[in-house]
Amino acid sequence: MSFHSMWAELLPVGRSSASGGYRRYAWTGADADCRAWFRQQAEDRGLAYETDRNGNQWAWLGDPAAGDAVVTGSHLDSVPDGGAFDGPLGVVSSFAALDELRHRGARFTRPLAVVNFGDEEGARFGLACVGSRLSAGQLTVEQAHRLTDGDGTTLPKAMEAAGYDPDAIGPDPERLARIGAFVELHVEQGRALDLTGDAVGVASAIWPHGRWRFDFRGEANHAGTTRLADRRDPMLSYAETVLAARREAELTGAVATFGKIAVEPNGVNAIPSLVRGWLDSRAADQETLDTVVGGIEKAARAYADAQGIDLDVVRESFTPVVEFDHALRDELGRILGRDTGLRVPVLGTGAGHDAGILSGSVPTAMLFVRNPTGVSHSPAESAAEDDCAAGVRALADVLEGLACA
Repeated sequence: MSFHSMWAELLPVGRSSASGGYRRYAWTGADADCRAWFRQQAEDRGLAYETDRNGNQWAWLGDPAAGDAVVTGSHLDSVPDGGAFDGPLGVVSSFAALDELRHRGARFTRPLAVVNFGDEEGARFGLACVGSRLSAGQLTVEQAHRLTDGDGTTLPKAMEAAGYDPDAIGPDPERLARIGAFVELHVEQGRALDLTGDAVGVASAIWPHGRWRFDFRGEANHAGTTRLADRRDPMLSYAETVLAARREAELTGAVATFGKIAVEPNGVNAIPSLVRGWLDSRAADQETLDTVVGGIEKAARAYADAQGIDLDVVRESFTPVVEFDHALRDELGRILGRDTGLRVPVLGTGAGHDAGILSGSVPTAMLFVRNPTGVSHSPAESAAEDDCAAGVRALADVLEGLACA
């Protein structure tokens, strides 16, 4: 099956007719359809299919137990109303690259696997990369069992409803020990390649990043009868904190975004008693990130104190800077530049990935495919047909260089 036919088959799954974006959330019907698609691709190619204890899907060529395997893949879930390419491009390109290698008559000397990591985006339970974090031991069973979605459904209940055993989840060091190298292809979530005119690049590092929850607590009251001077309105402190986040990010060259908010009692004619906002912040290094988040919290507390608002700040997740394996990264550059003699662009990224989570356990690397809009986590996310084809060829070249004679 060609890249285009695979892409066309997957494209309608979980797509909202209202927004044009995708709602492929973990352990839902759309997720099940994506998983069924992955399994079918594996079976159509005669690959050995399995699902691990954490719900990650694997398709193996060769003996998984032999060790030193070369693994590629990404994820199939999405953020709310996300784009088509973030995640799926890597999975579809992995199967297409394997098809290309077979067409070339490549002789494999190492086992090869394609993987679909579960719940990478964290759209349902609020924590990114759940499947890979569990496997790498970066998320405990107890922590995972406490994850809850917006409707109050726990992760264990969601897994059970989808036909999986939540009591089986946990670290999977034996599986990770089989992997000699993991290479993830991903659409670029920015415009660096578009600005340089290159179709494909290699990742250097993932910026340190995290999520912080700001709880502003005031006093609910009538919106029409309460004097402005008598109000304890947490929305004001929250709004000023949003603006402070932008200022702090601009001062340091970082990024900071309040992208999610919950309000109680959430009535048009009621002054809120609680405004809960989630901050996502990322920077090129740890010191800068600490400066940005510290500045935002300091400003938020000043606003809250001045307006009689109580404030709690909780760090919900954090990922330190990830330097991809230098030897593997350099090998990718050598393989891709071998025939043309061109230097392959090396890019940093502010986005988290499963490759970043696995980097503490196995050698990992990433390839990026040009995104002309620079837009991601949105239906406007895109990649040209020629660039997708270039990505498949690049991934095939890399896998051939790593896994074939």
